[in-house]
Amino acid sequence: MRLILAIIVISCIGLIGYAQYLQHIENLLPCPLCVAQRLAYWMIGITALLAFIRKPGALGLRIYGTFMTIFACIGAIIAFRQSWLIRYPESFECGISPEEEFLNSLPLAQWWPGMFEANGDCADVDWEFLSLMIPDWSFIAFVVLGLASLYVLFARRLTP
Repeated sequence: MRLILAIIVISCIGLIGYAQYLQHIENLLPCPLCVAQRLAYWMIGITALLAFIRKPGALGLRIYGTFMTIFACIGAIIAFRQSWLIRYPESFECGISPEEEFLNSLPLAQWWPGMFEANGDCADVDWEFLSLMIPDWSFIAFVVLGLASLYVLFARRLTP
């Protein structure tokens, strides 16, 4: 179980690190939905790290697994919504929005603006790999993390 938790933590670190690379090296500004996805990755990763460090029993693993699954579902919904907005930009205006103002007013955005400040447009398509855009890949990552979280939630603990 600790191996699964470690993989979840390392995956979240890698995904957040790649988001930072895209922002600071490739100059792709994050939109409000990107920042919300980053928050979901942080929450999944921190929850998995706490579970890894604490070595909880069966009940604790179920609690941690539940929270990780919830955060992964929230992230997947946000990523799916962003994919929808990119494909159908007329369905929603995303620019300077109440979401952006809210996210940028949070203490996290002032404390670490390079990570949590939203300045981009949700409908911009500046990056693709294998015909999939960033939110498509993010959706896939959230589904995989969600499945791993479900494994943590429902697997029987092998060691006492």
